[in-house]
Amino acid sequence: MKTNNKYLAIYQELSEGIKQGLVKVNETLPSENELAVQYETSRETIRKALNLLAQNGYIQKVKGKGSIVLDVTKMSFPVSGLVSFKELSQNLGRTSHTVVEKFGLIKPGDFIMQQLNLGAHDEVWEVVRSRKIDGENIILDKDYLNRRHIPFLTKEICEDSIYRYIEEELKLKISFAKKEIVVEECTEEDFNYLDLKNFQHIVVVKNHVYLEDTSLFQYTESRHRLDKFRFVDFARRGH
Repeated sequence: MKTNNKYLAIYQELSEGIKQGLVKVNETLPSENELAVQYETSRETIRKALNLLAQNGYIQKVKGKGSIVLDVTKMSFPVSGLVSFKELSQNLGRTSHTVVEKFGLIKPGDFIMQQLNLGAHDEVWEVVRSRKIDGENIILDKDYLNRRHIPFLTKEICEDSIYRYIEEELKLKISFAKKEIVVEECTEEDFNYLDLKNFQHIVVVKNHVYLEDTSLFQYTESRHRLDKFRFVDFARRGH
């Protein structure tokens, strides 16, 4: 095994053990020193493997306590990334299906006009899609795209990947997004399209998405059932 790849092999072994329940939720992994002895490697290699476990939502490193195992039955939603649902579901390795519940070109109301900085004569594509993962409808995505930047769209494109179409067919570069995560009461629309069980609240990720030239082209609300997701990020302190 190459030394520079050893941390990846350790990460794979530890993550598989967590997924298989060999280490229980809320239990602590062995210390860096103990793992270094176990795997016959350096603490730096172990630290890299543990950082990768933390980044991908398997553990939380707590000062004075060590590496606490998290509940991996919840799907990790990357806060800092800007990915399509198709990319996310492929990364999760889960069975998924998309249904386009609403699609059309509309005159936006005051709220969407404000979110996208639109004028009185602007039109937007409204796309509402329910997302089924492992047999349950647990995400409702509501997208509003400025027609000035996306002149043509179809239901078939929305069933596949809007971002793939924008980048590969329209040759536009999606650059960055401003995100807000809030918990809101479920709406009638949520109850209509999602399997909410007895939940009365829902986690909403709101995105204002920009092209490379800083044009604001999309406002989206991605509405997630409370018990199915955790929102993860990898932060580094700047100096």
